[in-house]
Amino acid sequence: MRRRTLLKGAALGGVAALGVGYWALPAGPRPAAVSLEGVRQVLADLHGKTLQSLRGWSPAEVFNHCAQSIDYSIDGYPELKPAWFRHSVGPAAFAVFSARGAMRHPLDDAIPGAATLSEPASQVLALQRLQGAFERFAGHAGELQPHFAYGALDHAEYAEAHVLHLYNHLSLIRIA
Repeated sequence: MRRRTLLKGAALGGVAALGVGYWALPAGPRPAAVSLEGVRQVLADLHGKTLQSLRGWSPAEVFNHCAQSIDYSIDGYPELKPAWFRHSVGPAAFAVFSARGAMRHPLDDAIPGAATLSEPASQVLALQRLQGAFERFAGHAGELQPHFAYGALDHAEYAEAHVLHLYNHLSLIRIA
């Protein structure tokens, strides 16, 4: 009886938290469409511009971080959250992000187990790395690896996740 009550309470609490999360996410304008074509245009528009970060990582570090995430979706993430997380909380969070068309996450959290974000160090080369990662992903027809938090995603879901992830990070980057 106690276990059933505990499980019901946890389920209701989770639903309530997801509902609050849905409404707390921004629904305003995005840099472009939530698509690979939209992100191509956003990145092309950044070429030749001097960028600055409002706080946290430099633009080069942000571009390297987002490129890492894209590459890991093809090659495998260095560390995964526990299976229970990737089959419950992670997919629920992604469902909220997808439904809202926006993502919000700590913008200075590295991918667990990922290499440092220092290479390439220049903004120009890091932006090229990110564009290359998106192109590699767009052309990838093979199996994708489980996301470290969201678990198994198909190509369309991963594309959406990568675009929303970048757009969330771009919220702290401005033209200098």
